[in-house]
Amino acid sequence: MNLENLPAAEPDGSLDGLWPSSARRVGGEIAIGGVGVSELAAEYGTPLYVLDEDVLRARARAWKEAMDEAFSRLRGADVYYAGKAFLCVAVAKAVAHEGLAVDACSEGELRTALAAGVPGSRIGMHGNNKSREEVELALRAEVGHFVVDSLAELEFVDSIARDEGAVASVMLRVTTGVHAGGHEYMSTAVEDQKFGLSIASGAAWQAVEKTVNAPNLRLVGLHSHIGSQILVVEAFEEAARAVLDLRARVHREIGLELREVDFGGGYGIRYTGGDSAPPSPAQLASALASVVASHSAESGIEPPRVSIEPGRNIVGPAGVTLYTVGTVKTVELEDGPRRYVSVDGGMSDNIRPALYDAAYTAALASREGEGRVRSRVVGKHCESGDIVVRDVSLPEDLAAGDILAVPATGAYGRSMASNYNHVPRPGVVAVRGGASRWIVRRETVEDLLALDADYLRRGED
Repeated sequence: MNLENLPAAEPDGSLDGLWPSSARRVGGEIAIGGVGVSELAAEYGTPLYVLDEDVLRARARAWKEAMDEAFSRLRGADVYYAGKAFLCVAVAKAVAHEGLAVDACSEGELRTALAAGVPGSRIGMHGNNKSREEVELALRAEVGHFVVDSLAELEFVDSIARDEGAVASVMLRVTTGVHAGGHEYMSTAVEDQKFGLSIASGAAWQAVEKTVNAPNLRLVGLHSHIGSQILVVEAFEEAARAVLDLRARVHREIGLELREVDFGGGYGIRYTGGDSAPPSPAQLASALASVVASHSAESGIEPPRVSIEPGRNIVGPAGVTLYTVGTVKTVELEDGPRRYVSVDGGMSDNIRPALYDAAYTAALASREGEGRVRSRVVGKHCESGDIVVRDVSLPEDLAAGDILAVPATGAYGRSMASNYNHVPRPGVVAVRGGASRWIVRRETVEDLLALDADYLRRGED
């Protein structure tokens, strides 16, 4: 295999690159946010998620400024940070400081946003199967809206709102039939999946009528989410037109002008050196604004306030995962040798390669190496599919104790992490201006065993 096709991408200082824009080699070693990886590994251990807070803030700010500018002559816009990508109190505080609202889809995400001081009015409550406790908490926090995507859930939220003596503001999540994104499990606008109310089948219209007639619900808008890791503008434009058509029908047949439309998230990022650059926030905002303006002119209806929900695009490139190299071995294949590089993490801290066949790259971060060899970075778990990076060119003199860095892991690494094989989840360290601090502490084996009732009772029998 041609090694030129397997580059280990180097930091280039770009805000839309694979690495945090602060990442660069200093004396042969990669530093992030002014802190060298060797220092981070020595102080905090590995595996370790590293988040550049300045990059997180810059990317959040870029979305806010792009949407404000694009919709300044319409009815304005809001940017909701999709908490599912990665959420902790520090991240919620940072994005809120940059003017973003927060999209939460569980009690944990909602309570995290509230603990960060995000007002309830600046939180959207998502999720296709909300519990009674989640709905009650959201109502008491006076969240800006609930995103509801089934007729059964409408009745559920209505009944709880009645019990609480409240009126719940509702956005209906509709499926537009526009398919976009990569893996099947990341497509969310096709008919045969768990999310949304189909426009084509009439379910969305049933939900509109049901919400309008529910005494403790207020229909405030429509919501659409068409998939994840989308790298083209056209899919968002097509879905936007379908949602706006439904909004126009609501106005025409019911006389209700829905004040808001949320076009969701799914904005992709680069993961490898071979990936093309995604559309910029300005490009996407301009495209959406153009659709909204033209639709409003054609329909004669005032445009809605528009919201979107980027998550991965904000936090993904701000994060890097550090690993320490353990065993290294070479296997001989028909098309040449491949070296297996085992690290001290794996599918428990990044499930995406196993779950979605997601591609990543890696670089020797603690020093500059010599030579190049086709490599596969694998984890320590008891699964042959425990692959971190499927194919990458790494230095030939790579050895145990070296530190590898995998960029573009700010999104979904920590939030989808598990304790498979009883491995504790890594912590998250924020770096900024040459300083570092824990924002999510590392789990320990003691943390895991503290949940084992019989372990705690050992010696009592």
